[in-house]
Amino acid sequence: MQPEVIIYTDGAAKGNPGPGGFGLILHHVPSGKRKEYAKGFRYTTNNRMELLAVIEGLLLLKKPNISVLVVSDSKYVVDAVEKKWVFNWEKKQFKDKKNPDLWIQFLQLFRQHQIRFQWIKGHNLHPENERCDQLAQRAATQQNQAIDRAYEQETNKLF
Repeated sequence: MQPEVIIYTDGAAKGNPGPGGFGLILHHVPSGKRKEYAKGFRYTTNNRMELLAVIEGLLLLKKPNISVLVVSDSKYVVDAVEKKWVFNWEKKQFKDKKNPDLWIQFLQLFRQHQIRFQWIKGHNLHPENERCDQLAQRAATQQNQAIDRAYEQETNKLF
């Protein structure tokens, strides 16, 4: 089945944890239109940014029940969904799991669409993945970054 939308994503963190960011490309397959989006955070982790990139891409969709392919180099995100780990985590209320705030938000969006994931090897000259990496790296180093409040509160790193 041909997806209506392909979302390419990547996340980055300098120091992990440290300043971070994500980048994504939203590709509407029927029209060929593409949109790039990136955002930086002052203190976060790489895995949070990888997952947040997917969430933000899904938030950009304007109608429900869209066929979506998410292309990511994050084994953390892809395996959690494709191997159905996240659904077991949810049943156990994310006990002892990292990033429950983002996983809960992801699952709400996941259930509104027909989503499948494709893992690709990072830094392997995949054009969209390379571009998402550039966007994420730039966002991680920009001035006036956003605050990842849930993460900073969880780690008591409020500045």
